[in-house]
Amino acid sequence: MSNLVSNELTLEPSDHKRLASLCGPLDDNIKQIERRLGIEITYRNNEFKLVGAELQVKSATKLLKDLYIETQPVRGQLADVDSEKVHLAIQELKGLEQAAPKNYGKEIHIKTKRGVIKPRNPNQSDYVKNIFTHDISFGVGPAGTGKTYLAVACAVEALERQDVRRILLTRPAVEAGEKLGFLPGDLSQKVDPYLRPLYDALFEMLGFEKVEKLIERNVIEVAPLAYMRGRTLNDAFIILDESQNTTVEQMKMFLTRIGFNSQAVITGDITQVDLPRGIRSGLRHAVDVLSDVEEISFNFFSAGDVVRHPVVARIVMAYEAHDKQREKERLEKKALQEAQNQEQSSQQNRNDQ
Repeated sequence: MSNLVSNELTLEPSDHKRLASLCGPLDDNIKQIERRLGIEITYRNNEFKLVGAELQVKSATKLLKDLYIETQPVRGQLADVDSEKVHLAIQELKGLEQAAPKNYGKEIHIKTKRGVIKPRNPNQSDYVKNIFTHDISFGVGPAGTGKTYLAVACAVEALERQDVRRILLTRPAVEAGEKLGFLPGDLSQKVDPYLRPLYDALFEMLGFEKVEKLIERNVIEVAPLAYMRGRTLNDAFIILDESQNTTVEQMKMFLTRIGFNSQAVITGDITQVDLPRGIRSGLRHAVDVLSDVEEISFNFFSAGDVVRHPVVARIVMAYEAHDKQREKERLEKKALQEAQNQEQSSQQNRNDQ
């Protein structure tokens, strides 16, 4: 118990409404911080006492200060601190502890209805920097690591800086392991369900009305991958989402569409391929073929980079462990079969002699 330290913190100015927002209903936010950082927090009014390991206490102190700043009223309306905001702040804090680069979190600042968008961990920071410094960037990893969201944010910033004249968002129209059958409506209505995550990110960053106007003017174009063939895309920021569901031919076709003053970001999760059995993923193939091309960057995310609900990271890790165990069993079975075949061959040779 001697390695435990305590720290007292007074949050100023004292405001019971802001303090209530910080602590959350029934102290849910405080409990979440205690659980995630392994410390104990007690408070009375605006005076807090934190007890735990030294590093965790320092981290929690900074976290409480930062979150209290977040509660400052905006245009007279109190800003709410919910469990998601606490979770993201903890993720960002852990990223800073992992020897992040000096410019960590400063590569991108886009004001949206939800505040400022910025990287939440070192891998996201490297990803954003690579997008800014490479013509073609790959973001490969599990769901919830911010691959698509940050790519759309970079595209929005490039458009607002007038580095590009338009944004083009595309993804292969492949069902996630199920057959949807005939979809009613015109072309845009048929492909909209596949492109909804991209629309959602745009709406959040720019607002519904502005996105609709930009789409009408073809400044933002959202289209299925099949409609990219034959085009040359100049002065554009192009995002290919769910690229694990491209075929090798589709990936090659997409990469050769990129024109002058354009950049492309390709995102995907090679563990969630929905292609028919026996068809190789274009993303897997591209990682193997293009890994040595200097102008192309690759960022690989893991379960530790997941910025959604904490249980999502544990789900991803459980699947990864299961896949590794299956691969180990497959290799052991293959080695055993080869040994048995070799033994049978040797026995046959002895019998022939």
